[in-house]
Amino acid sequence: MLRAAGYYSDLDASTIQRYQTLLDVAQAIAAERDMAALVHNLAHLLHRVVRFDFLGLLLRDRERNSMRQHVLETLQPTDQIPPMEAPVEDSPSGWCLLHQQALVVPDVDRETRWTVSIARLRGYGVKCCCWLPLTSAHTQIGALNFGCVEPHAYSEAELDLMQRVAALVAVAVDNALHLAKEEDYLRQLAGERDRLKALLDITSALVSNLDRNQPFACISSCLRQVIQHDYASVALYLPERGQLSFFALDFPGGSGLISSDKPVAAEGSPATLACTSRKPVVLDSENWHEFDAEIMRKLAAEGMQSGCCLPLISRDRVLGSLNLACQRDHAFSGDVALLSQVANQIAIAVENAHAYREIAELKDKLAEEKLYLEDEIRSHFNFGEIVGESPAFKAVLRQVETVAPTGAAVLILGETGTGKELVARAIHELSPQRDRTFVKLNCAAIPTGLLESELFGHEKGAFTGAIMQKVGRFELAHSGTLFLDEVGEISLELQPKLLRVLQEREFERLGGTRTIRVDVRVVAATNRDLKQMVRDWQFRDDLYYRLNVFPIEVPPLRERPEDIPPLVRFFAQQCARRMKRQLDTIPSATMDALVRYPWPGNVRELQNLIERAVILSKGPVLQVSEAELGPPAEPLAKSAQTLVEAERQHILRALQDCDWVIAGPRGAATRLGMKRSTLQFRMQKLGISRTN
Repeated sequence: MLRAAGYYSDLDASTIQRYQTLLDVAQAIAAERDMAALVHNLAHLLHRVVRFDFLGLLLRDRERNSMRQHVLETLQPTDQIPPMEAPVEDSPSGWCLLHQQALVVPDVDRETRWTVSIARLRGYGVKCCCWLPLTSAHTQIGALNFGCVEPHAYSEAELDLMQRVAALVAVAVDNALHLAKEEDYLRQLAGERDRLKALLDITSALVSNLDRNQPFACISSCLRQVIQHDYASVALYLPERGQLSFFALDFPGGSGLISSDKPVAAEGSPATLACTSRKPVVLDSENWHEFDAEIMRKLAAEGMQSGCCLPLISRDRVLGSLNLACQRDHAFSGDVALLSQVANQIAIAVENAHAYREIAELKDKLAEEKLYLEDEIRSHFNFGEIVGESPAFKAVLRQVETVAPTGAAVLILGETGTGKELVARAIHELSPQRDRTFVKLNCAAIPTGLLESELFGHEKGAFTGAIMQKVGRFELAHSGTLFLDEVGEISLELQPKLLRVLQEREFERLGGTRTIRVDVRVVAATNRDLKQMVRDWQFRDDLYYRLNVFPIEVPPLRERPEDIPPLVRFFAQQCARRMKRQLDTIPSATMDALVRYPWPGNVRELQNLIERAVILSKGPVLQVSEAELGPPAEPLAKSAQTLVEAERQHILRALQDCDWVIAGPRGAATRLGMKRSTLQFRMQKLGISRTN
């Protein structure tokens, strides 16, 4: 204690006071965390320790390799002195920093180095100057510059004290810079968080609703939290019309000059430039006048000064643009990246909305067509007017009445033109499914390659030309009746799939994987001998038994001549009413001739003949040409059978000549001038095998 007391007694009071003040300054500097506040208070605090008339803080800018000087105190007002910058290698502060040594210039007027910096100090009235490096444990920060209006102002003792002060200032500045970086980083994180949240909210709004207008106001509101704007719209680009059509618009502060009801001209619009260039277009007060479009004049009239248009691109196709505008100038310069992400999300939503609307329109159209067809069928076919009084036809009607309520599969047999479809409709109208759909499919009228799609439907892209999903006849007939006319024409490849639907009541669309269950009553009809086709391996026996649960054979017209007179009168009255003709009499000779005629075309032939007779009749008497009732031609079924047999024999001869080789340059397919697959199909249909 005595030695310590002796030590303090050797120091004068001013020195003790100086060190005490240094401690106070150290505490004050260390407590200051804000860089701006530290720079503001530094001159006032250091006056208590060091004598100076000029104080400068120089911070190193590593990116620019320069020393940036902040004048903290001088004889002039410091708020009028902007920060000054000088290269590190060409400034006294840079020399001090690079050499990590204090630099003292006792007389500024005699200094010849660093002419620019020294001349600036002379302008401040400085005569003596000292630079001290500011270095922390992390990095070289800069330099502290003291100046005095008297030359040779600083002694060795004062230089030592200033170095201690510089060490304290270095720590304080380093802490303030690190704190500023941390705060800046936190602000960036907060901004990024807000942007990501806005993107998430926008995505949620887009996926929650497929309608166009409801989510867009929510999207604009979410976006406004991170990017200020007063106007937002989505415009669809229609180059073939030269227009931009508003898909959605959010302009809560608008006066009504801009409306989404009317499209705008595309020419001269920044939105058009964004669509054609596929790049964002940023607008401000400098380039706003470059776009001469009506929409730009309206936006300017609403007080907009800046804008941004971004293309909406989905599947490499430009759909339109996202457009923002703000009453503040240069509002979107730094937000193009975020807006591009938003535009990508909106592009997907716009495409989905288009697809949703198309599906809805197709669905509505299909429902309307279905109702129309049902109404047309009910109005066109009056099943209470089935004409037939013969015992044979009455027997058929009794069978219809018996099987209709059961829901069982029915196979209607008979020659062409006997009225098999009319019988099928009668079964449907007398069944519990009468209020549901009656769907008809003529299996002979559709190519084999398309029949599967007609029956079961297909998915989009299932085959070339399948540009959209199609519902098959089985789905259309759900809970109703499906009438398969000419069922004997279904190929062997397709018969197992038809059998599965009849047995399991389920199927998959062509190109699809989802199993669809249906409840359909199947009524089939054919003019072919299915039993013989089964024996010839042209028709599956299990499918035949599944269809043939309740067979109904409709007799040909020649086997029920009693029905010809009422049919003649019915068709004559029907045609005359449709053609607005007056028919009162059918001569007895004409009726007798009609009864005697064998009618190879059955009821269809009779209906056509009567319609032709009504057209040719000049007065109230039905006139039928005797040539029409001459010797009938050979029945169509026999002629068709003759042609089929001729084709079969021709293929057999070709196969035998080629030793049953089908493919290749010497095969039967080449000789017959057809594809191998076509020949195999014809062989299968005609029941040709090597055992023949």
